[in-house]
Amino acid sequence: MKPILGTRGAVVAPHSLAAQAGLDILRAGGNAIEATIAVASTLAVVYPHMTGIGGDGFWLLQSPGSPVQSIDACGATGAGVHRGLYAGLESIPWRGPLAANTVAGTVGGWGAAYALSCSAWGGKLPFARLLESAIHYARHGFPVTASQENNTRNKLAELQSQPNFSATFLQAGAIPVYGSQHRFPALADTLEQLARAGAQDFYTGALAEQIAADLAAVGSPIVAQDLAAQRAELRAPLQMRLRGATLYNMAPPTQGLASLLILGLYDRVQQAGWSPDNAAGIHALVECTKRAFALRDRYVTDPAQMAQDAQSLLGPERLDALAATVSLQAASPWPAPESDGDTTWMGVVDQAGRTVSMIQSIYFEFGSGVVLPRSGFCWQNRGCSFDLRPQQLRSLEPGRKPFHTLNPALAHCDDGRWLVYGTMGGEGQPQTQAAVFARYFWGGHDVRSAVAAPRWLLGRTWAEVSTTLKLEAAIGTAALDGLRALGHPVEVVPDLDERLGHAGLLVRHPSGVIEGGEDPRSDGCVAAW
Repeated sequence: MKPILGTRGAVVAPHSLAAQAGLDILRAGGNAIEATIAVASTLAVVYPHMTGIGGDGFWLLQSPGSPVQSIDACGATGAGVHRGLYAGLESIPWRGPLAANTVAGTVGGWGAAYALSCSAWGGKLPFARLLESAIHYARHGFPVTASQENNTRNKLAELQSQPNFSATFLQAGAIPVYGSQHRFPALADTLEQLARAGAQDFYTGALAEQIAADLAAVGSPIVAQDLAAQRAELRAPLQMRLRGATLYNMAPPTQGLASLLILGLYDRVQQAGWSPDNAAGIHALVECTKRAFALRDRYVTDPAQMAQDAQSLLGPERLDALAATVSLQAASPWPAPESDGDTTWMGVVDQAGRTVSMIQSIYFEFGSGVVLPRSGFCWQNRGCSFDLRPQQLRSLEPGRKPFHTLNPALAHCDDGRWLVYGTMGGEGQPQTQAAVFARYFWGGHDVRSAVAAPRWLLGRTWAEVSTTLKLEAAIGTAALDGLRALGHPVEVVPDLDERLGHAGLLVRHPSGVIEGGEDPRSDGCVAAW
């Protein structure tokens, strides 16, 4: 498998129909932002268990000659969401109307990105043009993936009683099977309204009125005033220097800090002979992950509540001190809390060298499981990550942003290459980002093998309950035995296991040549021209 090559633009996404929708926009003269909106909206239809317009999104955007920017399209808890709603419960339910307690920010992120496209990136395509593929597949149908079939089957017992779930995601009461045609007519109507009226209609227009009525009908605590208060924010991203590159990731409330920390620590501790493909290198990356996650869980929350500026935690002296604590001789204890989540990541490079790394999610597979009856989409359950105890780092309060596992990534190498990469996978996201980057930047892999090579996961990812060190079997006996000898609780999982993420990587060289690699664990591809 060799990298996919292009010169005029490229798209990578975890579903091939979405990648091709983005390429269609590039061919029509669109820029990377416009193509990303097409990819994101199409994924919201054809990968419905992974993402949707009822969730949140985060963007990294790079245009040559300008600073890297980010868009925080995270929704906060409603003004009427408080701990009293959950009286008698130890935690917020994972499913159901009370799990649908934060505003969906994804569409607002599309709107903010589209405005930036028009004002600064020369974007000229109508917003409606960007939604054409999504509307077509919602209205006329798309082939069901094995991933959708399997996730529907595995989660049906806990989801089938949720409002409108069965009517939306089953076919005549049966699980939709691989290759069958599936349609979302109500979602098609919603997307057509967005195409006519624009993204803001989701929050303050006619569509917002319908969504608010739907939320009330299913019993969610989110109301019209909460929708109207939602704002996507254009912000500076986090950044960190390595030897030979500058890395960018999302600021809180995401775990982008952890993704950067892993690589910053590894850059300081790596030794000759280490590789992301052998026991010594994997051990070091896993131990760096433990340090990064501990720091993340000490500080990262709603940025308005942060006790310390996240960028300051990436200072060279702070990284040097933390690197000195990384255990290089044996596995250290792993007491970190568990986290879950499903997601779709996408990357786009256009002919002008502009790049977008974007991720959107409804958190768990199918989110809260609650489908809005007229609007036809699932609402996220990101707010179930809040703590019901008062005075905690992530305590539930009205108007507070939840902690997010989502974090898209960019890197600018000193030789002029731009790397656009990311993945889904809850706690696996920073680890898979570290594997992909380390293999390409340090490990001698090409763009495609950096993504496809056997991976590992410490802890828990979406749809998974154990907190072992999971490794795909193809990583080899020597590495597995070496990690066991170092004291890691090794669990061997099947090769190309979906639980270990749907990653992707695009690299734009100073010459203008673009290389791309997609994840064989997903249903995606690189579409380039």
